[in-house]
Amino acid sequence: MSKFISWSDDLSVGIEEIDEQHKVLVNLINRMHDAIDKQHGSEVVIDILADLADYTKIHFAVEESLMRILGYPGYEDHKEIHDELLHHVVELQEKVASGKTAISFELMHFLKSWLSKHIMDEDMQYSGFFLAAGAQPELKKKSWIRRLWGS
Repeated sequence: MSKFISWSDDLSVGIEEIDEQHKVLVNLINRMHDAIDKQHGSEVVIDILADLADYTKIHFAVEESLMRILGYPGYEDHKEIHDELLHHVVELQEKVASGKTAISFELMHFLKSWLSKHIMDEDMQYSGFFLAAGAQPELKKKSWIRRLWGS
């Protein structure tokens, strides 16, 4: 599989569980890019887009739960950004499923910039707060989320 997005330390928020989840998102976007590049057909791409939407919902729920538990002061603003992003992903799913929008490399660049920008601009803002509030930077064992999603 070609690497449309490569994971780097620049994308790390310093909390392994969150980083592992971000890596799953990177992998899903890379899988979608690969499917488009190799012309695997719209059904394959639609399935990957569904996985991306489902996983994004799980990831956002985890982040938002941590924000509430740890008392992150930027929770409301961050949740609003998550809600907007989820709305765009669901809207995209509906357009693709109805044939109103084709999955294209332009769309892939949108997903790539969305993920990179969200991690680097939004998620980096909570990183120091989470760590200072007691979030563990390293996992004791393999992430449950990575085991579940097979990445």
